[in-house]
Amino acid sequence: MVEIRVKAVIPAGGKGSRFKPYTDIVPKPLLPIGSSEKPLVRVIIEWLKKHGVQETVLLVGYRWRYVKSLLGDGSHLGVRITYSVDDEKYHGTGGALLKAYLNGVIDGDLVLIWYGDILAPLDPQDLVKTHLESKADAVLAVADRYKVPVGVAEIDEEWNVVELKEKPWLNLYVTIGILTLNPSVLEKTVKELGTSFDIMGDLVPWMIKEGYRVKAYRYVGEWYDVGSLEKYMKLDEDSIRDMIEQ
Repeated sequence: MVEIRVKAVIPAGGKGSRFKPYTDIVPKPLLPIGSSEKPLVRVIIEWLKKHGVQETVLLVGYRWRYVKSLLGDGSHLGVRITYSVDDEKYHGTGGALLKAYLNGVIDGDLVLIWYGDILAPLDPQDLVKTHLESKADAVLAVADRYKVPVGVAEIDEEWNVVELKEKPWLNLYVTIGILTLNPSVLEKTVKELGTSFDIMGDLVPWMIKEGYRVKAYRYVGEWYDVGSLEKYMKLDEDSIRDMIEQ
């Protein structure tokens, strides 16, 4: 494989409103995970390091100085961490990513975007390999099934409930907040998307519409979106122990 420079980008600037009142004191990226009680963002950074990704850009905003005071430049973790701080002009995950690119903070050949509330023992190098071999502009990690968080009822024509499945698994390909991206794509986004947009909700659909090569990487394994207090409390530590205990 051709040697390229990969930078990880972790969107971690949200206010964590679904974790209030805890995030009034501790920003969501620093919430403790598992019995080791490592901060969430550190678990991700150390997982990336384990798989050879040693440069990380944190897209921060809410209480970002708290995050920086704990992680610093990453040297004590054996990595290099840089920061890009959200402002009034650049909003959303896409806007934050764009600002980092325009300011030269993102200067690698390829970016690996890993949302700051996603835990998944996915091999990032395998994702990068897929990106290079498919000559893609972006590769989305997708899980091959999704557990519905509520009960699903089957209804007949007379509105009788004929079957009820509590939180069933559905065979759907769902994105999990991890992707690779050629950063040069961002050069056109100011004109097309402005400075306030979302990566998954706006940037990727725009790329597909414009004919960019967007590929899928099938991920088979456990993953957790710990973006809410309910999901955080239901985290199964045993299923992702390899990721937490590094």
